[in-house]
Amino acid sequence: MSDQNLAKWRKLALNLEGEINKVIVGQEKPIRLITNAIFSRGHVLLEGDVGVGKTTILKAFARSIGGGYERIEGTIDLMPNDLIYHTYLGEDGKPRVSDGPVLKSGEGLSIFFFNEINRARPQVHSLLLRIMAERTLSAFNKEYKFPHLLVFADRNQVEKEETFEIPSAARDRFMMEIPIVIPQQDEIMTNLVFDTKFHDADTLIEGAKADLLKYDQLNKLSEDIQGNITASTKLKEYALNLWKSTSNPELYGLKISDIDIKILIISGASPRGISMMMKCARVNAWMNDRTSLIPEDIHSIFHETIAHRLVFNPVYELRRTEIARELTDQILNKVAAP
Repeated sequence: MSDQNLAKWRKLALNLEGEINKVIVGQEKPIRLITNAIFSRGHVLLEGDVGVGKTTILKAFARSIGGGYERIEGTIDLMPNDLIYHTYLGEDGKPRVSDGPVLKSGEGLSIFFFNEINRARPQVHSLLLRIMAERTLSAFNKEYKFPHLLVFADRNQVEKEETFEIPSAARDRFMMEIPIVIPQQDEIMTNLVFDTKFHDADTLIEGAKADLLKYDQLNKLSEDIQGNITASTKLKEYALNLWKSTSNPELYGLKISDIDIKILIISGASPRGISMMMKCARVNAWMNDRTSLIPEDIHSIFHETIAHRLVFNPVYELRRTEIARELTDQILNKVAAP
């Protein structure tokens, strides 16, 4: 793709971000990160309490990038087949079968949202992970393809009963884990409470421009972005040191109060994780109109691409969110940047 076309798409990417920010207030950083994931073509975990707007954000993105949007609720009794089909009795009393949420939009499926994924059983996780990895599904003696699919999932992090935590190998399939929190600015909080336009999510979403992008062109665009952004030798060395520090933080002088840093990490970031980190960094460079990576491109997505991949000693697992944030901040502060 020519530089001119990449510049045209960059303008569209920034317009997309602007459209979502028009209808979703106080979430500029998560919106930038989700925009990055869309152009990096990676699946996303969403971190946040109930009612902070995760569904509304995804519906707004789906409206603007086009393609099908489907969702499913994680429940203790959800079975893998529930993603594929559901059965019911027709008016004639005979059983009928209709497409489940994964198949309903066919190859045009663009965004699939799995709400409270940790309420579903591991068998359901297994099927979802295959769809994420291969973007295909075998059912009814036929193979279905989802070439444009991005999966978004969130976890219920408050209630622990009847939940099945996602294992580390499964978390590693997600390109990012993006926190979405309640805005803390008084003006925004007041508007969310008293401005009635924020009380009707469906009407609010209609404020975002529809079909701003061509969702079925994003895969090719992503390849072109990755091929267009270069990295210096020093930048490559820096990225390598960041990777090593996730496995052996004590060797880089990292210290966290009340934590034995030598036993904290069981497993650092995987090669796949570092590859995804660099994909997101290149997209960040492209969105900022650069053709060469700088350390800030990595910094902007480091926590979101790395923290959820780290496997902690079980002693510290209950404090994962707090420790992971401090650890990634320490890494960026301690590992020398070029």
